[in-house]
Formats: sequence, C-alpha cells, structure tokens
Amino acid sequence: MLYDASGNRKYLTIRERRRFIEIARHRAPDVETFCLTLVYTGARISEVLALKATNIDRAAGIIVFESLKKRRRGVYRQVPVPRELLQRLNASHDLGHADPAMKLWHWSRTTAWKRVKEVMHEAGIPLFCAMPKALRHAYGVAGVSEARVPLNMMQKWLGHARIETTAIYANAVGQEERAIASRMWSGWAK
Repeated sequence: MLYDASGNRKYLTIRERRRFIEIARHRAPDVETFCLTLVYTGARISEVLALKATNIDRAAGIIVFESLKKRRRGVYRQVPVPRELLQRLNASHDLGHADPAMKLWHWSRTTAWKRVKEVMHEAGIPLFCAMPKALRHAYGVAGVSEARVPLNMMQKWLGHARIETTAIYANAVGQEERAIASRMWSGWAK
C-alpha cells in the first residue's frame, strides 16, 4: 500500500526526492553513495547493504542485486542506473581495486537507517514518510506513474514476484496524480 493507516502517503514526491538527492550530495562519500543507490535503484536497504564491488557493472551501466526478500537465496536482478551514480560509486569505493569479497558499506542495518533518516530530516521530508522504504516507493511511483515505465520492467527492477504488487505504484496521489491526469487532458481541448 502507498498510504499508512492515517491516509498519509508512504513515498516521496518529485520535489522531496530532488531535495533528498541535493542534501545527500553534500554528505560524506559513503553516505552520499548509499543514499543515491537507494534513490536510483529502488532497492531495499538490506539489498544495498549487501552490495560488493562485483555487483557493480560499470560497462553495462547496471547494479546486480540479490533479492533478499525471496524465500530462497540466489535470485538476482539487474537494475540500470545513471552513469553519474556509477562514477560516484567508483570514486568513493575504488571499485576497480576493491576486495571483491568485501561489502561496499560496513554498516549495520540500524546505522544505514540512521544515515538515511538524517538526510531526510535535513531535506525537510515529512515525518510520516521519512523512512528508507519511502525511497523504494518513490522509485516505483516515479517509474510507473511519472516515467511510464512498463509494469513488467518495474516488476523486474523492484524484484517483485507478482505484477499486482508492482501495480500498486500506479495509485499515486497529489502532484503525481495530477500530472497523470494532465497527460490525459492534454488532447481534449483544441
């Protein structure tokens, strides 16, 4: 669901995402790259924490995630990412010389959550959606509702087993819903 029990949205708006990215870019390189990886991949926090240098394919422009929510291990997905993210990851983590067995971030899940929450707080994200999972939801909404990425591609990138789970992201509200409606209206009045 995209709304909590009180009816608040659980994803960041376009403006909030931009502000989050802006603030993240002024953080320490490890915090910056962690936050940007969450934003640009829609991955779960545990999936990003599990990344190693071998999961970053700079030539192909992808990050390979193991879908950690699956019941069995060994289910992987490739997510295309902006070249800028790959460059920042390389600059921060020296991917070409990194130990392939070492994770890129040596944080606990609690530390990762805290770092993301700090950036969200500074970015002025409302408390009701100031959590790492809101970045995953924002990725889904941006892909389905704003960029019109086909549901099957978003399903693949998000690692969903069922297309019905991905279809939830078509239920945007507020500014995102209005943008969808305006696309519909654009050809009506001539």
